[in-house]
Amino acid sequence: MTVGGCACPFASRRALLAATAGLAGAIAGHRARADTAPAPAADRVPFRGAHQAGILTPQQSHVSFAAFDVTAPHRAALIALLRSWTEAAERLTAGATAAPLGADVSQPGADSGEALGLGAARLTLTFGFGPGLFEQNGADRFGLAALRPSALVELPRFNGDQLVPERSDGDLAVQACADDPQVAFHAIRQLARLAAAAARLRWVQAGFLPRARAGETPRNLMGFKDGTNNPSAADAAAVVWAGAEAPSWMQGGSYLVARRIRIALEHWDRTGIDFQEQTMGRRKYSGAPLGAHHEFDPLPLDATDADGNPVIAENAHVRLGAPASHGGTRLLRRGYAYDDGVSVTAERWPPWRQGLAYDAGLFFLAYQRDPRDGFIRIFETMAKLDALNQFTTHTGSAVFACPRGIQTGEFIGAALFASG
Repeated sequence: MTVGGCACPFASRRALLAATAGLAGAIAGHRARADTAPAPAADRVPFRGAHQAGILTPQQSHVSFAAFDVTAPHRAALIALLRSWTEAAERLTAGATAAPLGADVSQPGADSGEALGLGAARLTLTFGFGPGLFEQNGADRFGLAALRPSALVELPRFNGDQLVPERSDGDLAVQACADDPQVAFHAIRQLARLAAAAARLRWVQAGFLPRARAGETPRNLMGFKDGTNNPSAADAAAVVWAGAEAPSWMQGGSYLVARRIRIALEHWDRTGIDFQEQTMGRRKYSGAPLGAHHEFDPLPLDATDADGNPVIAENAHVRLGAPASHGGTRLLRRGYAYDDGVSVTAERWPPWRQGLAYDAGLFFLAYQRDPRDGFIRIFETMAKLDALNQFTTHTGSAVFACPRGIQTGEFIGAALFASG
């Protein structure tokens, strides 16, 4: 009997097995090139070092950020997860697969494969520990409560917050930044697969950074240049890295505040440019502060107009965020725009208009030496007075302690678990 001119499948079983064996051999033959071939040096950011990469690293064009709830039943299972993440992260940031690819195609792959051939794309993976890892509902699950840094505080609820629990908090955080969105997504996907028995995804946020010409600051979705006054790498020691005031395992690490900020783009787009500029305190097209001429000119906070009014309004966004308004307090912003489509819960403008509104805005990421003297100090005032608040809503929030860099032979957070 033949089917479609071919011999019966039963008669070709031997040929099928031979073909399968041949395919496995071919896979084995090409596997080394697929899962271990190093990416070009210019494409790679070292995973190990004194500090974690992805903090002071020149900002990549895309981020995929994930927060996890730890479900591991005991400390040993948590450590095993962090060890497996370390091995995978070192491979991924080198442009390899998360684990060596197997030749047995009847088994699930060791890597999902969607980043094969894409290289490292300057991938960095930055890891953080949330307050719940140290203590959750009064329980010291992993014997870490006594090692919690005093700076790792729960963020207060700020004026105007509309936080969604499903977009906030988390025991573990992974920030994947890369110059290719699929490389960043792939990294989070592989770490989530490895975490299946010890942690579950709580929330994920993707973001993008628009291109900017050399020497210029990228624009946010409101059309304004965002991040002009970020501290330079030379200021990092004082602004970003935790020092002797922190537990030994956190010295050389940094504290990350993540905020998902939805922007009422429809409302903003129907507002005059002059009002937008007064709200921000900068010119929209040049990026120059009001009362100045160039983007990087100092903010003329003392300048007044002919009537004696401040050129940069008292409630302008840049004034309230300026270090001079907070005793010199600074933090390192590493934010990304996000676009999550449309939503019935997002703000429409006018409010009575029927239909959906953009769920888009800013995924704000900020690193600092101590959130109490950094983000909290700055934003307590901004949440109450910033003129930009009429266009923005904070819908997600989290804080994490990102330990010092991973040295040779160490796993993520090794010093924490060696301390107690």
